[in-house]
Amino acid sequence: MTAAVLLLGTILVLGGCSAQQRDEWSRLALPEGATKETPLIGNLWIGAWIAAFAVGALVWGLIIWAVIAYRRRGDELPKQTRFNIPIEFLYTVAPLFVLVPLFYFTADHQEQLTDTSQEPDLVVNVIGQQWSWTFNYMDDDVHDVGTINDRPTLYLPVNQTVRFDLESPDVIHSFWIPAFYMKMDVIPGHPNAFQVTPDREGSYAGRCAELCGAYHQSMLFNVEVVSEQEYQDHIEQLRETGQEGIIEPPIRGAYDDKVLDDKNAGTPGGGHE
Repeated sequence: MTAAVLLLGTILVLGGCSAQQRDEWSRLALPEGATKETPLIGNLWIGAWIAAFAVGALVWGLIIWAVIAYRRRGDELPKQTRFNIPIEFLYTVAPLFVLVPLFYFTADHQEQLTDTSQEPDLVVNVIGQQWSWTFNYMDDDVHDVGTINDRPTLYLPVNQTVRFDLESPDVIHSFWIPAFYMKMDVIPGHPNAFQVTPDREGSYAGRCAELCGAYHQSMLFNVEVVSEQEYQDHIEQLRETGQEGIIEPPIRGAYDDKVLDDKNAGTPGGGHE
């Protein structure tokens, strides 16, 4: 009876939600995906929740069964045993039905997500520095340098595969665009790379997901997924403002003396404290 009431209440609550809310709930807190690769991570996320609910139902079922079946019925102690083969076998085997599929699908999806063998349409060199981001558009030989007070914007053309080459001159950062369902550490002396194909135009947020120092919270950037023409217009705008050439690490982000001097002199792409 109680289960039926809970089920009815859930149906009524869901029925009163908008289509957008039901869509958000179906993703279990994930934002709406913006790349062709997001289903790989989204399906893994949903699968992990299903496995977690299954394990929870099993554990709670066993607890409730034990409470009812072995509740106290008097002062006489129940029969004492050293072991219970069926229960021990269940606790040994049951986790394998959860861990083996999760391990397999995690390894398989990770291999696909980090595969960079396909030739990308464009390459963006990302430098994570304390405490902002530098974006080098390698194919177009232009750059955009962010600072703590001047959040950079990464422009990407829709439906084109982009490879991110990640570098850091100082400490470990983490390049994360939540709508892409993908993040990767930016490690000094250890270049990382991954590639995605944005398939939905729009404005998205990006940030550092690794505690990297005093102003970690300032390591934010914007992402604009636009048409090919808008992307080319932005590249031309960077050229017109003198942001040509590739910025080579190491730079010390907003606290690099040379960048600070350039900023004070009015040269685009500098930083300030």
